[in-house]
This record gives sequence, structure tokens and C-alpha cells, in this order.
Amino acid sequence: MEEEPEEKMIEAALRPKSLDDFVGQKRVRQQLSLVLEASKMRGRSADHVLLSGPPGLGKTTLAMIIAAEMEAPLRITS
Repeated sequence: MEEEPEEKMIEAALRPKSLDDFVGQKRVRQQLSLVLEASKMRGRSADHVLLSGPPGLGKTTLAMIIAAEMEAPLRITS
């Protein structure tokens, strides 16, 4: 079922934009913060990040946050 454009806009507006805004998953946030800081200090992208788990945990949101922090493009495929 395809979402309506208005629903997509509302979802995008409510989605956290930074790790500080992301609620829960404290350990994951700390680890990602460390990876992102190290990547920025090296001036290179992170070697790899694998996000897995059932729907609703925030994997897509975290991917969007990582892409924004690294100023990198992101293509969502599912």
C-alpha cells in the first residue's frame, strides 16, 4: 500500500534528524556517534555500517541520520 504524499511529508517532519534527537537504542547511538566522529576526523566515510532487525526499530531513520551527518547521498530500496 503506497503512502499518500501528505503522509510522507508528515512522517519526514516527525523523523529525528540527529543522533541526539533519536530516542532509545542508547548503545547503538553511542557506537554510531563514535564511528561518525572517527570518520569525520579521518576525512573519509565510515568503513561500513550494518543495521539489522525487525521493522520499527529505527533502521531507516538511523541510516538517514548517518547519511546526513556524513553529507552523503542515501538511496532507500525498501
